[in-house]
Amino acid sequence: MKNFIKEFKEFISRGSVMDMAVGIIIGGAFTAIVTSLVEDIISPILGIFGGANLDKLTVTLAGNATLNYGKFIAAVINFLIMALIIFLIIKAMNKASEKFSKKQEEEPEAPTTKECPYCLSEIPINASRCPHCTSKLEE
Repeated sequence: MKNFIKEFKEFISRGSVMDMAVGIIIGGAFTAIVTSLVEDIISPILGIFGGANLDKLTVTLAGNATLNYGKFIAAVINFLIMALIIFLIIKAMNKASEKFSKKQEEEPEAPTTKECPYCLSEIPINASRCPHCTSKLEE
């Protein structure tokens, strides 16, 4: 039992589990912000241009059954708007991240080979004689 508890503590204290937990919490908060943006700001603006409330579009089937296709259309539109907003936010965050992160230029590695001037073979840079044509190389 102690070994089980020890393994569980190790699992919980891993960075990836903690990162996932933080991501889920931040995602929940972010979802509330995006939902509010779509429902409280963007949807009313679209209502000005559209002039109709899609939620009220229905078709009466046999008896009292109704097909609420307007709610489905509104849900699809809300999804597309949310996806667009999230895309724009992520794109802006990536651009800001690139701008603020200082990328260190990698220095090119020193060459380890050179070309023999006589036979044009590739040879070690410190070679004093070409292993292919046996020419003596000048330094």
